[in-house]
Amino acid sequence: MNNKPYFQDFDWPAMWEATTQTLYMTAISVVATFILGIILGLLLFLTSRGNLWENKPVNSVISGIVNIFRSIPFIILIVLLIPFTMLVFQTMIGENAALPALIIGAAPFYARMVEIGLREIDKGVIEAAKSMGATTSTIIWKVLLPESMPALVSGITVTTIALVGYTAMAGVIGAGGLGNLAYLQGFQRSQNDVTLVATIIILIIVFVIQFIGDFITSKLDKR
Repeated sequence: MNNKPYFQDFDWPAMWEATTQTLYMTAISVVATFILGIILGLLLFLTSRGNLWENKPVNSVISGIVNIFRSIPFIILIVLLIPFTMLVFQTMIGENAALPALIIGAAPFYARMVEIGLREIDKGVIEAAKSMGATTSTIIWKVLLPESMPALVSGITVTTIALVGYTAMAGVIGAGGLGNLAYLQGFQRSQNDVTLVATIIILIIVFVIQFIGDFITSKLDKR
């Protein structure tokens, strides 16, 4: 049992480095998830019954892919993607190596939230745009995305918070970040102060993300 006083040998530079690694992994994966999730969500919505690109086979394939990757536990997904990660980055260690699993794990989850947000749009608005001769691209950029923006921002806020948790799990198998530091130093070396500070920093990151997301959503929501 470790009876040393808290923070006696605490490594603040290592904690700062781990924090920047977590922020880096989260930021890159959020941007990629936002783009990929919107594309998948739009395809799910547009190819569904009664919409602009109605196509049941295509919708079923996309929906199946989304459901499969959304259902795989993240820690298992990391293992399944080892060959792909090695092909891209030549390593399984470090923050970059965690990005494929983070993005592939989060994008399908966000895609469903995008689809839900699009389905909440008043059909009359879409029909009015079609009756005025608007093209599909115009409807997407001028109607669907603007009208669903509060839901899209709210969804990416929830997804970002989930990604912070994913980075902690990825850290346990060598991806770096606060999860890695808390596991290697906090748990394996029984340095409870490291685990405590890492947890507090993760909570602060989550609270800041939630505050920013809620603020932007409230500004966008005109209802």
